[in-house]
Amino acid sequence: MTAMNTVKEEIKKAVKGKDEVIEKVLAAMLAGGHILLEDIPGVGKTTLAMAIAKSMSLSYKRVQFTPDVLPSDIVGFSMYQPNTKTFEYQPGAVCCNLFLADEINRTSPKTQSALLEVMEEGNVTVDGVTRPLPQPFTVIATENPLGSSGTQMLPESQLDRFMICLTMGYPEHEAAIDILMGNASRPLSLLNEVISVEEFSELRDKTNDMYIDRSIYEYIVNLVENTRTNELFSMGASPRGSIALLRMAKAMAVLSDRDYVTPEDIRKILIEVLGHRVKLSSKARAEGKSIEEALLSLYADIKVPRT
Repeated sequence: MTAMNTVKEEIKKAVKGKDEVIEKVLAAMLAGGHILLEDIPGVGKTTLAMAIAKSMSLSYKRVQFTPDVLPSDIVGFSMYQPNTKTFEYQPGAVCCNLFLADEINRTSPKTQSALLEVMEEGNVTVDGVTRPLPQPFTVIATENPLGSSGTQMLPESQLDRFMICLTMGYPEHEAAIDILMGNASRPLSLLNEVISVEEFSELRDKTNDMYIDRSIYEYIVNLVENTRTNELFSMGASPRGSIALLRMAKAMAVLSDRDYVTPEDIRKILIEVLGHRVKLSSKARAEGKSIEEALLSLYADIKVPRT
C-alpha cells in the first residue's frame, strides 16, 4: 500500500462513507492545490480537514469566517513594541500547513480577497514586506450553498484559485449508523500520524515530476478549449483550469500507484476541476441541464487519445 493510501485508510476512521471525497481531496493536496467544499452544515467538512491534518503531521489552523473577521486576522499585522521602538510582525492564521477557512462566503469581500495572494503565491504581504508561508501549504475552504442566510457569492477570481470544488453530501444509511456508533469514542482522538511533513513534500515532488505523453497534453487542452466554444457554456475555463486538470490527473495516477497518466484519470476529476470554473449558457439552462451533465456531454464529444 502506498503512503497516501495509508493516509486515506487512517482518515476513513473518522470520516465514514466518503472514500471518493477523501481521495480527491488528498489528490488536490498532492497536486499543490486548494480545495473548496460546498455543502450544508453538519456533513463532516471540518472533521475531514482535521483528520487530514492529524494523519499527515500538518500544522493546522481554523478560522470561522463571519462578517466581522478582518484581513489582518488572516494574514497578520504589525504591532508597535515600546521596548524596541519598532514594529514587529504578528503572524496571522494562515501561517500553518493546513488552513481551514470555514464558511468563507459569510465574510466580507475584503477579507476574502486577503486569501488571493496566499493561495496563488504561498506568501503574505503586510506593510510592504512579503513573507513565505510554511510548506507544504493548503487551504481547505467550506461554504454554505448560495441562498443560505448571510451568504454571498465568491467572485470568479477567488473560485478559479481553488483546484477543485467538492460536495460531500449526506452519508449513506450504513455510514450514518457507523457515525453514530463511533461518535461516543471521539473518532479524531483515535487517528495516528502515518506520514511526516517531509514524506508528504517528497510525494508532492514526485507527482510534479511525472512524465506526461504529448497526447495527454493535447487532450486536456481540447477539453478546456471546448468549454469556451461549446454552446452549452457562456463562460469557459481559463488556462489555470488546464493546469489544474493536469496536476490533478498526475496526483490521481500517484494514488493509483502509477507513474503515468491515463484519460481515465482526467475523467475522474473533470467535474470537480472545471465545474466551478464554467457557467451554463441560457440554452443549457432552458434544456434543464446541470453543469455536471454539460461537462459530461463535452467529454463524450472529445476524442480520447490512445495511451
